[in-house]
Amino acid sequence: MTQYDVIVIGGGAAGMMCAVEAGKRGRRVLVIEHAEKVGKKILISGGGRCNFTNLNAEPEKFLSQNPHFSVSALTRYTQHDFIDLVKKHRIRYHDKHLGQLFCDTASSEIVQMLLADCAAVGVELRVECKVERIDRRDGYAVETSMGRFEGESLVIATGGPSIPKMGATGFAYDVARQFGLRVTETRPALVPFTLHPKDLDVFGKLSGVSFMATATCDGVTWRESVLFTHRGLSGPAVLQISSHWREGKQVVIDMLPDLDLRDHLGRMKAARPKAELKTLMAELLPKRIAETMCDVYLENRQIGQASNRELDSAAAAFKQWTLTPAGTEGYRTAEVTLGGVDTAELSSKTMEARKVPGLFFVGECVDVTGPLGGYNFQWAWSSGWVAGQSV
Repeated sequence: MTQYDVIVIGGGAAGMMCAVEAGKRGRRVLVIEHAEKVGKKILISGGGRCNFTNLNAEPEKFLSQNPHFSVSALTRYTQHDFIDLVKKHRIRYHDKHLGQLFCDTASSEIVQMLLADCAAVGVELRVECKVERIDRRDGYAVETSMGRFEGESLVIATGGPSIPKMGATGFAYDVARQFGLRVTETRPALVPFTLHPKDLDVFGKLSGVSFMATATCDGVTWRESVLFTHRGLSGPAVLQISSHWREGKQVVIDMLPDLDLRDHLGRMKAARPKAELKTLMAELLPKRIAETMCDVYLENRQIGQASNRELDSAAAAFKQWTLTPAGTEGYRTAEVTLGGVDTAELSSKTMEARKVPGLFFVGECVDVTGPLGGYNFQWAWSSGWVAGQSV
């Protein structure tokens, strides 16, 4: 048996941030990671360059049953604080798009930064260490494949079940329930849609084709690219809107968000009456999309022969393409998990369970979820940081 002040289960972004901050306070900290190395999700993020935060990571951008819960952590440790840390370690980065900050070279720089900070404050790491049992007496006893460890405080930082091929599980939820804490409904988020077979027969052949669009669901609209896949739809706009989608809901896609298409077609009717609708639409969208949409929804003819009603229908087909997804690709490809440990059970200032002293939950396993683009990493840094001030 080995005694620690703090045991952190989970060697990802939130867990390592918490461990560093606790170590700075002179706490003896152990991080337990069941995988063969820490920071695996960091390493694969951003195409291997780690979209480590977003310049626009404000609390109102995050989803939760309690939308105010994230305010304390995100305002006490902000994206600018993490950027300062990155600069301190001389990691070069760039703003790729919409405030999304990426490493110039590799995600491994962020992991190495966290490992260096852990080493500097004496944090101990155990990888390939499987947790078998957790008991609470005066503190917390954690039985593992490497023996028994005891600590005054226990931090659960194991994320959610998204991307199970990396070893992700619902472990955090099991621990929460073990100690009598509620867990909200969980589901895959930031995840591609699948289409019904009849739609896939038509649109599956467009796999690999993308276009800029707005996607709207349940009153929420995102503007970014949409990508056809062999299973359905993906791309940033679809991933963003998936967090607001529920089974049976419709998604409306505007394929030409910068164009009054009805007005454009009216002008083309006058200026180029012999041009076919497919030809005109292929000037505005990838040819395969234009041809497929015309084949499915419209009668292709010379635009000069089209009635005003037919022009209205043509504009609506592209500007208000409405579909009902069959589902999503699930946790297999989901970027994050929506829902988690109920925030009503936790202190927003410390991340400690209100009715279980010394037990903390941080990061993705908590019911706080951000959009695509570095937001969820910022929640990991912020929640880990605030817990590290109190464990």
